[in-house]
Amino acid sequence: MSSPSLAPPRREAESTPEATTSDRLIYFSSVSGYTKRFMEKLGQDCSRIPLYASEPPLVATEPFVLVLPTYGGEAGERSIPPQVVRFLNEERNRRLLRGVIGAGNTNFGTTYCLAAIKIAAKCEVPLLYRFELMGTPEDVARVSEGLEVFWTRKSQNQL
Repeated sequence: MSSPSLAPPRREAESTPEATTSDRLIYFSSVSGYTKRFMEKLGQDCSRIPLYASEPPLVATEPFVLVLPTYGGEAGERSIPPQVVRFLNEERNRRLLRGVIGAGNTNFGTTYCLAAIKIAAKCEVPLLYRFELMGTPEDVARVSEGLEVFWTRKSQNQL
């Protein structure tokens, strides 16, 4: 007769809940909220990459364009926000990325919109547009019109 085990019962691996989105625009905005304000002015359906690790991760279910700011750092190091790195490390998200739009500050010279430039190159998707800080009304109009043309062309090519 075997004695009962004193080991704690095995726990099933707990899966992290995730938030899914079919929005064609996914963005990241830091606590400063500049990119969020641009997205609000754009007035299109969009989803925000979570700011905090305690929030459920975002998973795209349809092709999308990523809008993101560039962070500081010596010579452009750490220019991509870590939240965006985590988001794109998820293969399901990376596979559906179709283009990138960058937000930045021209005061930073050569690192202006560097995060968007790096992601576009690494993921082999087009860098569609760059704007400064919260964007101007002209930026909003150009992005809105440009996205309409972009998605029309993509749909003709089966995404």
